[in-house]
Amino acid sequence: MSFAIIETGGKQYKVSASNILKVEKLDIKKGNKVEFKKVLLVNDDKTVEIGDPTVSGAVVEGMLLDNIKDRKVIVFKKRRRQNSRKRYGHRQPLSKVQITKIMSKNGKVVAQISNDQIKLSSGKAVEKKLSSKKTKNVKKVVKNKEKK
Repeated sequence: MSFAIIETGGKQYKVSASNILKVEKLDIKKGNKVEFKKVLLVNDDKTVEIGDPTVSGAVVEGMLLDNIKDRKVIVFKKRRRQNSRKRYGHRQPLSKVQITKIMSKNGKVVAQISNDQIKLSSGKAVEKKLSSKKTKNVKKVVKNKEKK
């Protein structure tokens, strides 16, 4: 299975096509294409390209699904015997990115997914599929069978 190791937001991620990542917030609008150019390693089934420190020319492309906030982290500070307490909460802003394409240094596509496989975080793509006429007919048939 082909994969790549990228660096973004000061962290390193091992990614393959169709992975969904939560990375540090990117200043890009929802639904736009994202390019990660700091690729540290590209692994095809046959070859491995290791960067020094990055693989020049290698690119990992993704689709920004949504800008979200992480779960709340509680910061509690207390000084003993002083009756001094502070409680803070923090929610880190994140971006959900789905990896669509991994390209090696010579421009060869190592891994890629089709546009049909891109998931929307709101689930609208799934709702559209379920609301088609064919599925409505199937639901009616199933309900009729259950009644009998």
